[in-house]
Amino acid sequence: MLAASIQVSGEPLSAAEVQDICDRLREDGVRLLSVRGCRLSDRDFGRVCRGVAASRCLVQLNLNLGVVSSIGRAHHLADALAANRSLQTLFLHGSPLLDAGLEALNPALAAHPALVCLDLGDCLLGDAALALICGMLPPDGAKSGLRELTLSANPRITTKAWARFSVAVAHSSQLRVLNLDYNPLGDQIAAMLAVAVASSRTLEVLDLEGTGLTNQSAQVFLDMVENYPTCLRVLVLAENEVSPELQQQISDLLSEGEEDGREGPPPPPGHAPSSALQPIREKPLPWLPHSRS
Repeated sequence: MLAASIQVSGEPLSAAEVQDICDRLREDGVRLLSVRGCRLSDRDFGRVCRGVAASRCLVQLNLNLGVVSSIGRAHHLADALAANRSLQTLFLHGSPLLDAGLEALNPALAAHPALVCLDLGDCLLGDAALALICGMLPPDGAKSGLRELTLSANPRITTKAWARFSVAVAHSSQLRVLNLDYNPLGDQIAAMLAVAVASSRTLEVLDLEGTGLTNQSAQVFLDMVENYPTCLRVLVLAENEVSPELQQQISDLLSEGEEDGREGPPPPPGHAPSSALQPIREKPLPWLPHSRS
């Protein structure tokens, strides 16, 4: 049977619908499962997780917008990830995980043999969670690591933790896309990230939209792309106090580098390009309190 996709958004799921999802997962009939913003009971969420655990062909799982709504659900998902071997992309954007939720998920996330794309935007994460995420960015090729990471809108994280994270980014052997939009980073952390980009042999996309930057940090990025070789192809600086002229200069220089034929590393064997599967990324509103409707 040819694997297909199941995509439901913002609807309550009945027990019968959950049973159908679980049956298809166990029959290896689902490659992409999205229940973004859906409402289902704790019991049914556990059933879906057991289906994820049994699936051998599920590649992408979208649980965005509050589906993982408790520590109990985080533990169910962790058990599923520990058993699953096929998942490459996991979206948890807008889940109230807190540090405790990520601590529950971390062993399974860190040990998963195929996971390369992770969205933890707007998950109420703090410093302890970010320290665990650093461990998902291994510094050498001996261990698989994340290639795409989204940490948008987690304003509880402190400057000290972002500084440590910047060091992990600099030494990551896999990371190609990093989305940090709508975090109050400021110029100090942006400057550290510029050093990380200059050191990285893989990072191609960095999203710093709405992160409290000024021309000061933009000038650091301009000097970096102007004077040093870099893999970076896209730098997003919208919604910051950065002049349009500086943004255009940086964009022009990055475009010139791409025209010169600069190429990043190929995807790992057996991994589908994420762009072929990835839905439009959730974009948070600027630094609004986390809420669930």
